[in-house]
Amino acid sequence: MTEKDFIPKKINTSNLKKGSFSWRSPSNIALIKYWGKSEPQIPKNSSISFTLNNCHTTTILEFSKKENPSKEFSIKVVFEGETKDSFKPKIVKFFERIEKYVPFITKYDFVIKTKNSFPHSSGIASSASGMSALALCLMSIQKELNPEISDEYFNQKASFLARLGSGSAARSVEGDLVVWGQHDDIKASSDLYGIKFPFKVHKKFKNYQDTILLVDKGEKQVSSTIGHNLMIDHPFAKKRFKQADKNISKLSEILQNGNLTAFVNLIESEALTLHAMMMTSNPYYILMKPNTLKIIEKIWKYRRDNKSDICFTLDAGANVHVLFPEREKEKINTFITSELILFCQNNHYICDYVGFGARQL
Repeated sequence: MTEKDFIPKKINTSNLKKGSFSWRSPSNIALIKYWGKSEPQIPKNSSISFTLNNCHTTTILEFSKKENPSKEFSIKVVFEGETKDSFKPKIVKFFERIEKYVPFITKYDFVIKTKNSFPHSSGIASSASGMSALALCLMSIQKELNPEISDEYFNQKASFLARLGSGSAARSVEGDLVVWGQHDDIKASSDLYGIKFPFKVHKKFKNYQDTILLVDKGEKQVSSTIGHNLMIDHPFAKKRFKQADKNISKLSEILQNGNLTAFVNLIESEALTLHAMMMTSNPYYILMKPNTLKIIEKIWKYRRDNKSDICFTLDAGANVHVLFPEREKEKINTFITSELILFCQNNHYICDYVGFGARQL
């Protein structure tokens, strides 16, 4: 599929006056990280993510035909019951990027009602779940206008649109493992949208657990957009992109053969590499907090002492995702509640597991 395949030849809106659609879309956590992009939202390296089940955004998109036609976007955003004008600029920018692919968006007044199952700006990828939920609602309108489009096309275009709002949102349409970015070892992978991991995953990764320790629920000091842009002249960028490409191949094999020792090593290395790129950019910055490091050291000690397959990963923030197989759930949950939550802001953590993608409500 190319960008041209997502531009509709003709859409007739005359018979669709008003309506609403609702989608629940998950957040995701990248195992192989993407860091660095070119316009429009094209990743410099491919990535693989776990789709999360309990961390999700629910969006209701209400639409009605404009009484006075105009080319301006008509958008009202309601977040968790309150009108949020501060959210509008990001939505307007998103609509500007996607207009040629969904040209009907200038024909309607939109009310976007959205809420998260997790704290906004907590370091959990709310832009991924939020933008994918909105993209899926828009695709439901297109499906209403053109019922012949296939489910495969629907999902690909939803991921394509979501990517133009937030890169990681491309990985929040389907599940449970999603690949975004063209890679020679992953057939049908694309820079334009995410696809389901195409190989059979070993049973050890079934219902894989992810407990998110909320070390810092505040706004990040450096946005992901700024962080990605700092990769443009980064002295280690090219090496990093090659490393990520090799790690995709390694992880693909691990996910199929069930080698948890190799999984632990690779996933933690990827997380620390992501933050190493931040600490060696210009300007440099650190998003980890002292409690992030204390949690990591505790996880390492627990793994040594208990011969466990527990590991961590990090997103572009201070919070820690604690990953472990389901068979260790009871013991590790005890470890988390007895030794790790004291390092969380207000003792706040979220128990999650690998889920199965977005669903219409």
